[in-house]
Amino acid sequence: MATFLKSAGYGNRISPLGVLCRRASPGLVRRHVATSAPKITSSVYISEATDPYFNLTIEDWLFKNAPEDRPLLLIYRNTPCVVIGRNQNPWKEVNFRALRQTSVPFIRRRSGGGAVYHDLGNTNYSIHIPRTAFDRKNTSQVVLRAVQALGIPAAYLNERNDVCVEGRKITYKIVAKRAYHHGTMLIAMELGSIGKFLRPENKDSMITKGVASVRSPVGNLQRFNASASHEAFCRSMVSAFLNEYRMEDEPQFIHQSSEYTNLEAIARSMSELKSWDWTYGQTPEFSYAVSRVFPGGVITATVRSKRGVIEDCKISLEGQITEYNEALSDLGHSLEGERFGFTSPRFLSASHPEYQDQLVDVHRWLVDDVLSER
Repeated sequence: MATFLKSAGYGNRISPLGVLCRRASPGLVRRHVATSAPKITSSVYISEATDPYFNLTIEDWLFKNAPEDRPLLLIYRNTPCVVIGRNQNPWKEVNFRALRQTSVPFIRRRSGGGAVYHDLGNTNYSIHIPRTAFDRKNTSQVVLRAVQALGIPAAYLNERNDVCVEGRKITYKIVAKRAYHHGTMLIAMELGSIGKFLRPENKDSMITKGVASVRSPVGNLQRFNASASHEAFCRSMVSAFLNEYRMEDEPQFIHQSSEYTNLEAIARSMSELKSWDWTYGQTPEFSYAVSRVFPGGVITATVRSKRGVIEDCKISLEGQITEYNEALSDLGHSLEGERFGFTSPRFLSASHPEYQDQLVDVHRWLVDDVLSER
């Protein structure tokens, strides 16, 4: 990474986050800050790590700790993952069956916005602006100028301030209310993965209070300029950012090392991003109604969940009031309090032995198809 930035004039003062440095001179020794939080000494940071948990944590850490009166740019790439917004419902946004077949993780970020897919074929940028100076269109113009400088003059902003070429979005954009604009530049991404991972199956009847993603046609930069690359976009984005905010800072590089991961705030944040309480427990309230034909008739299950936990589960045989309906109702109550998507596959009820076989079948349907994470 240092090589391509040096060729663009950024090679005199390069360091990872938390390293105090001066302009290069013979015999210069860098001093590492090991006993306190890294010092934010630049307005431009480029992460050379590709761990999405690390990069999303660094993004949030910079946002919370950088000087409030200075614009800041962070650029990074992630290995394949799906990232959803803070207020989204993963069962409404993510195709878990496809994720499990490929071991691609999904992560709930700390900011709002929609669901996106990341891989090494796209480059993520994050622009932090003082709250009083924040203008969504201005920050989008920075990205637009960076793209146009790559030899794609036809790029433009649509009504949602997405960067587009020939009607196709080449950026995902996520904007938070706290002067925080971040997005994903599609350069050479595996576009088929978007539809594969971000379109869950059979969830039309799921009604959620969470924020829904807006789907649009997308395209890669390399479709319009074959020479476009992560390195070229970094150079162009840094230049556009510095010109817009009239700054002369040189990029500092972030590496995933103990210097950062051993910091309590960063280690704790990375751990939380992987936890059930954050990943699923932050899910807004939703309801889900599904029916299926069984030998005795049509059975409907209506589930209400809040913070990832089943609060209410009603199961009934349509059009009939029988003892079997009482057994189904008891089955529903037995699932209340369990985590949605993580219901035990074991059927433990000892009541209603006369309907045991039928209840086992209904329970298996609920676990495998209705309440399943997949």
